[in-house]
Amino acid sequence: MPSPLISLLTDFGLTDTYVGQLKAALLRVCPGAVLVDLTHEVPAQDVKAGAFLLWSAVEAFPVGSLHLAVVDPGVGSTRRAVAARARRGDVLVGPDNGLLVPALEQLGGLDAAVELSAPEYWGPRQSRTFQGRDVFAPVVGHLAAGVPLERLGRALRALERPFSFPPPREENGCPVGEVLHVDTYGNLITNLPGALLPARFRVHLGSTVIEDAPHAHYQAVASGQPLSLVGSAGLLEVSVRDGSAAEVLGAGRGARVRIEPC
Repeated sequence: MPSPLISLLTDFGLTDTYVGQLKAALLRVCPGAVLVDLTHEVPAQDVKAGAFLLWSAVEAFPVGSLHLAVVDPGVGSTRRAVAARARRGDVLVGPDNGLLVPALEQLGGLDAAVELSAPEYWGPRQSRTFQGRDVFAPVVGHLAAGVPLERLGRALRALERPFSFPPPREENGCPVGEVLHVDTYGNLITNLPGALLPARFRVHLGSTVIEDAPHAHYQAVASGQPLSLVGSAGLLEVSVRDGSAAEVLGAGRGARVRIEPC
């Protein structure tokens, strides 16, 4: 059987050699592994941003894929290193700091989890500051090579959940949400699912009012004008044609967004 696809998400950046070392540690165990770089540009130590990006990506992978995610400001502390199998069949590996939980829920919820307490599945070198290379990557390599999840360590009933994405709410009959993420284009991605929105609506974000939403595409308005549409994650976005909504509108994560039905 071919090894499953393995996604990689970190805040390591591309200036240093950390990503290369991570991949080498994994491929040392499973040389035939197929690696997919989701991103290595998660803002440094921003676990919530990493959790959102992982959540937005995992559903696109085949059932039974492996996902290695490392955004780990608590590396070397008492936080646990874990592997967790989703009910869909995928396995996620990373720190137990909330990073994996939204993606697990996207994949049907938690089926089984272990603390990575079996050192025979770790790498030959151990550093308190680089468990991505020394623990997580070798473990994923062993999973890809067919080692069962249950051999990797002590069983866990649940993962830590120090945060959650705020759900939309309703005020005076209008859906109200907030910006969860600013993407590389400056699009403001909210927590408002497309299924929650009326057929036609106005978007209120700060002093900006966007009429005639949802728009069909990013060129539905004149250059430099704001627009709003349901993006690829199924969530409402606020954008600016040929520009950055974050810069033009002066908004970022946590900005309040109110929907007014037309």
